[in-house]
Amino acid sequence: MAKITVDGVSFEVDPANNLLHECLSQGLDLPYFCWHPCLGSVGACRQCAVKQYRDADDETGTIVIACMTPAADGARLSIKDEQAVAFRAGVIESLMTSHPHDCPVCEEGGECHLQDMTQMSGHVSRRYDKLKVTHRNQDLGPFINHEMNRCITCYRCVRFYDDYAGGTDLAAQASHHHTYFGRFEDGTLESEFSGNLVEVCPTGVFTDRPFSAHYSRKWDLQTAPSVCSGCAVGCNITPGERYGSLRRVVNRYHDEINGYFICDRGRFGAHYVNAETRLLSAKDRAGLTLNTADAKSVLSKIVTAGAIGIGSPRASNEANFALRSLVGEENFYSGESDADHEAIEVLLGSLRDAAFHCPSVREVESADAVFILGEDVTNTAPRLALALRQSVRGAASALAEQARIPAWQDAAVRELAQDASSPLALFATGSTRLDDIAATRLNAGPEDCLAAASALYTRLSGGSPDYAQGTSGATMQAVEEATAALLAAKNPLILSGVGAGAEAMRLACNIARKLGELKSAPCSLALLPAENNSVGHGLMVSRGNTLGAALRRLKSEASTAVIVAENDLYVRAPTAEVEQALGEARDCVVLDQLATRLTPFASLRLPSAAFHECESTRVNYEGRAQLSFQVSSPPESVLSTENWLALDEPRSSDTLIRRCGEVLPDFSALPECLPNRSSSIGSMVDGIKIPRQSHRASGRTAVNAARNVHEPKQPVDDNSVMAFSMEGVMPQRDATILGAAWAPGWNSNQSISKFQAEINGALKQGHAGSLLLRRTESGKPFAATPRSAQSEGLELHLVSQLFGSDELSAAAKSIQERMCDGYVGINKNEAARVGIEPGALVSVQGVESPLGVIVREETPDGVALVYPGSAATGLAVNRHDLPRSVKALVSVIETEELAQSRLGYEALVVSDRPRATPGEDGR
Repeated sequence: MAKITVDGVSFEVDPANNLLHECLSQGLDLPYFCWHPCLGSVGACRQCAVKQYRDADDETGTIVIACMTPAADGARLSIKDEQAVAFRAGVIESLMTSHPHDCPVCEEGGECHLQDMTQMSGHVSRRYDKLKVTHRNQDLGPFINHEMNRCITCYRCVRFYDDYAGGTDLAAQASHHHTYFGRFEDGTLESEFSGNLVEVCPTGVFTDRPFSAHYSRKWDLQTAPSVCSGCAVGCNITPGERYGSLRRVVNRYHDEINGYFICDRGRFGAHYVNAETRLLSAKDRAGLTLNTADAKSVLSKIVTAGAIGIGSPRASNEANFALRSLVGEENFYSGESDADHEAIEVLLGSLRDAAFHCPSVREVESADAVFILGEDVTNTAPRLALALRQSVRGAASALAEQARIPAWQDAAVRELAQDASSPLALFATGSTRLDDIAATRLNAGPEDCLAAASALYTRLSGGSPDYAQGTSGATMQAVEEATAALLAAKNPLILSGVGAGAEAMRLACNIARKLGELKSAPCSLALLPAENNSVGHGLMVSRGNTLGAALRRLKSEASTAVIVAENDLYVRAPTAEVEQALGEARDCVVLDQLATRLTPFASLRLPSAAFHECESTRVNYEGRAQLSFQVSSPPESVLSTENWLALDEPRSSDTLIRRCGEVLPDFSALPECLPNRSSSIGSMVDGIKIPRQSHRASGRTAVNAARNVHEPKQPVDDNSVMAFSMEGVMPQRDATILGAAWAPGWNSNQSISKFQAEINGALKQGHAGSLLLRRTESGKPFAATPRSAQSEGLELHLVSQLFGSDELSAAAKSIQERMCDGYVGINKNEAARVGIEPGALVSVQGVESPLGVIVREETPDGVALVYPGSAATGLAVNRHDLPRSVKALVSVIETEELAQSRLGYEALVVSDRPRATPGEDGR
């Protein structure tokens, strides 16, 4: 540690950081624009100027830029010095010369970092009365609005988008005060992290487009801490609700998971709750609307007569536990497909095995060598893919350390490193969004990738692989390069997931186990499930209670009813099996938020609350359980799934969480997620709660005056430490229950620094979630599985899309603009061999609906990539109806114009180079 003196007060600081970083960590107010905790320093804005003195005798001092000055031991500086204050005021006056006077209509108003820093710098009036520099705005797609005239040239946007997130289509153009931040031409921003520009930009240049369509001032939004339901990473978010509709989602800082950034599916996909297909009333078989009491009465009779329950990996722990409790442990079945359930069992075994360590997202960033087997991480767990992009910069950090360049000197580190990167080996079928950072890349069919991974395990074990006849030299070279990189690494990471299949996950476990033995330490292993609560759901299912077993039981026991909680069985099993089972079932009860293909079969349909309308817990890929607070009350006649299934009096979520911890040994740590109501953490002293609304909320308005001039009383929430109003006490220390960060003088999201123990550190008294599983087992390597014979014709390989594969987010309007219909992707050689032109519609054996053809040049020979589409689009097939291979693709429509009019593609031939080409990955 080092000691510095700021305006006569001494502080202990980390000398590895810069002065701005440490001043903010100490809670001092020092204005800044271009600096960001994750982006390092470039000194572009000069707004963080301070006076630094040589020693105690120096009374003159020198103006220095805090973000570009190390926090050296003995440093003496002043933030309040008159010259420094005047300098900062002059800087911001210069930055504001062309900034429009549009605060009253600017969407950033009320949480604008520029407003905060202007006030902090004392710039309250303008002397500039000349013509302002103006720009033409661009159409940047369905997620982002562009107002370039508000730009102050801080360079944060391009530094995040290009340098941090790996984007290729946003740049700083022109020069001097004519600098323009945008695309070369109008068009959708292609990065899956483009929505972060809204929060990274300190002004209102980039704003949330779906939020703009139903805009509300930030202080009028009702907010609470929540967890994203888009994938299995478990990013923390803050949803904002107004008048019964979800208006926006923003990132909520969590030092171990998402940090300061979330993906576009998490940010914009949550708007599915406003979809027209939302279920809002209970209905019986005849379509008659039932009130809550009558619906529960019908459900009680169905359960009494005998029923089984099918859970869901997208439902909360409480919903699955309530269904399990209602029908009995032996009658509770998995809601995953049989193949995915097998993969989840492998994942759960790895989380219990002492040979492995499952890293958090932050720990992934520190991996010095990564091996990915079969998983397209960007499409299945995008926030983790962003962490992988940071991991390859480990080589740059090492070079900077050798050259004695501080890690926060971002531009200098990048200039020194050039193309140097830590090794990332990627064995996958077809192109992925991480190809550009892969040092070793094997693009082969699924069976060939598994064979190469098996050879890699053999090499790590000291043996010589017995390659099959015809194995390419490229495959052998990839195996050797990956082996050398993993053996040389101090902190290797092995990654696979459900998308790659159970066999790939078992191979990943074997490789990680062998590395752990060689390095005498648990190896980092991350196995990724497909959905937000796949792990929690899997922990509740008894061995053998698969979905296939449930469907077989329904077909054999005609007197049995089935209760399906938040699940569309048509995306879990073959169509014929689902329809046959439902046809034999006595009754089918469907609880869900949206209408699905299962809904028409329901003899009782019950509308369930969305993720932000109830308090619930979910378990991420690490086995980390997190609590998601209720943001707003659900619509009338809508209950949470667990309250529908409570046939007597509804239980509070707290009671259900504690009961789950008591009944299920794997969930014994789940109650630790709950706030302690008897301490300052719960802020329940004298019954005072935490407000969900800002203390600046406008209050209730006459929005309902057409029905009643009397404003209704705000709902009373007896189930939470939070209140549905602006009444209460904002937490001063505990950020666990902080809905929206705010501190005096800091209205923007930068105010989160006031709640951190240090910049980039944990939240003060924050609860990072509970790791449920204890590593008590000592497993053994999985036995080798015989390789399948080479398929005749084309081997079908299923691919997922960030925008469309998740059945909930696919109902959000803005997400739908980024989706495409189902397609078959083949390379030019295969297209020429079968005589099919790009854009044609083809039929696939066993599937009624046709699929469009896209030529993807980096698809391996003998392989057809298949994206089955989404029910939200016109062309979609059940992926479980697809065979493993087909002998031929039969053309249905040869007219390109007709095919393209039915398909949501922008390009029918995709080169896969450069990365993020329009038409790739559903764009």
